[in-house]
Amino acid sequence: RRKDARPGELLDAALDLFVEKGYAATRVEEVAKRAGVSKGTLFLYFPSKEDLFKAVVRKNISGRFAEWDQEIDEFAGSSREMLHFCLHSWWDRIGATKASGIPKLMMSEGHNFPELASFYQHEVMRPGSALIERVLRRGIDRGEFRPMDLQYGVLMVLAPLLFLAMSKHSLGTCCDMLAQLDPSQFLAAQYDVLISGFALAGAPNLSGMETGDI
Repeated sequence: RRKDARPGELLDAALDLFVEKGYAATRVEEVAKRAGVSKGTLFLYFPSKEDLFKAVVRKNISGRFAEWDQEIDEFAGSSREMLHFCLHSWWDRIGATKASGIPKLMMSEGHNFPELASFYQHEVMRPGSALIERVLRRGIDRGEFRPMDLQYGVLMVLAPLLFLAMSKHSLGTCCDMLAQLDPSQFLAAQYDVLISGFALAGAPNLSGMETGDI
């Protein structure tokens, strides 16, 4: 077993347990055991449970923003296509993975751990909101999207994605309709609604995409 693989194995084990049990209920001893190392070995890499959790978030979510920003910088298509890309990228890279359980954890436990809530706000929510704002502002500047209050426009994009993640990890357990949600159909419906609301009347559809083409 290679020593340089241990941090990744510890982060994978920690993600599993944080999503399964929550932050407060997860003990570092459990993480070490699941990763097949001693508690002392875990602390060599991550001095505290808080440090471990932050590393999990950085590996699975916030560490991806530099990549996403570069993809947005280099994107050559229309703003409709860019929005389509963002919705699917979020699902493929976060929503469809175990990391989609992290937003639920923060919603349920963030008020008990203000330092973690502040960290999540700074490293996940603000960069994520800024990325979506870039997409909407680009559409407005290019005459593809109508002028809007960008703060609320961003929320219209993010809120359904968070709802989809919550349905997967909690809401679906108490509502049959949510338990049976098809993510692809949900994203298609979200895209249809967003484009219907965002598109500037009379603006050319530069992408050639119609609503429903997702």
